Amino acid sequence: MQVSAGGSEAAPPRPPGATWGGAVWAGLATAAIPALRLHLKARARSNKEDPQRIKEREGIDPTPRPDGKLLWLHAASVGEAISVLPVLTALPVSITVLFTTGTLTSARLLAARLPQLGLADRVFHRFAPLDVPAWAARFLDHWQPNAACFLESELWPNLLAACRARAIPTCLLNARLSVRSAGRWCNLPSFAADIIGGFTWIAAQSEADATRLASLGAHKVDAPGNLKDSAPDLPVDQAELDRLRALIADRPRWVAASTHPGDEDRAARIHATLAPRLPGLITAIVPRHPERGPAIAAALGHPPRRAAGGDPAPGLWIADTLGELGLIYRLFPTVFIGKSFPPGGGQNPLEPARLGCAVASGPAMDNFALTVEMLLAAQALTIVDDEATLTDWVEKMVRDPDICATMGQAARKVASSQADLPARMAARLVETLR
Repeated sequence: MQVSAGGSEAAPPRPPGATWGGAVWAGLATAAIPALRLHLKARARSNKEDPQRIKEREGIDPTPRPDGKLLWLHAASVGEAISVLPVLTALPVSITVLFTTGTLTSARLLAARLPQLGLADRVFHRFAPLDVPAWAARFLDHWQPNAACFLESELWPNLLAACRARAIPTCLLNARLSVRSAGRWCNLPSFAADIIGGFTWIAAQSEADATRLASLGAHKVDAPGNLKDSAPDLPVDQAELDRLRALIADRPRWVAASTHPGDEDRAARIHATLAPRLPGLITAIVPRHPERGPAIAAALGHPPRRAAGGDPAPGLWIADTLGELGLIYRLFPTVFIGKSFPPGGGQNPLEPARLGCAVASGPAMDNFALTVEMLLAAQALTIVDDEATLTDWVEKMVRDPDICATMGQAARKVASSQADLPARMAARLVETLR
């Protein structure tokens, strides 16, 4: 599908030229430079920024620009970074990728994942500059990318304006725009059209997203599907998987994955309820942000933590290491997705689905609405309304491995339906490189 504004031939992208909204945003960002520098230093003290690389956030980097075609790709954090990796593997080897993110967690994950995928020699990570005109200009003047690609909802006015001022083609990949966000943008129609209308190409997650983007000024909008529906199986250290499988044996077990505050207490209460009925029960808790592991363990009576060398045993187990969900989902076939009770928003249910897990979530999965619809239609996902319902579901799956396996098989089938999407995305990006 391609959506064009007005239903006619797609108009060319808007030329550079700030609206009053863009001028105000640029002025505010410039005035905020002293405060932003203090903020970055505070984040470094809190271990949220790398103090050795903090200048990258101001667009300062002595690393030489590599020769040849350079694609700049920006993702906010871990989920977006993981979703685009299959696209990078499908790009021609002659294209070098400057991959920026905004979090330490994503940087660490890429440092581990890029070598595993054979991409370390042509994809390199840097932290993205903050959306300040001078910092954006410095970043682009140094790297001079042949095209810029932003993931999902990364709409940074000054970075985009700086790209257009240099005639750098820009893409928005796996774009999403909720009804609520679209409503906010509608209050600033000229500003929205200046930002969204400047993209050379937008690949939306759904036709509904594409329609909303077109209504705000986008000119060339495809709706090829959601990259998060097409990712490969999460990787695993096979030797460690074999070791832990032998250790766990056939003990009853389940996992609360990608948890946020509130989810861990809920999982602990469910474990306390089910442990007397399921002797030897292991409840794994995988925090979305692994650095929360020590605090979670302290709040729950200091169960073993994987990051501290603790192995799973009957009771709670905090799996607070980075990039090991592939290991956890292969060990724990019964999965509850965190951040899915109100206000929630959800985490990606297809990651465990690809590995044949039985998956449940709370009702607040707005960030993955279409994925949830697909899984529900195939009876490959259970929505639980409250803690009591989740407790019953966990007990049912753990007690009956056949039901668990049947649900997992259905989930795996749904998850494999968009396998060719990364290659199609890569081909379009190659066309965009000037």
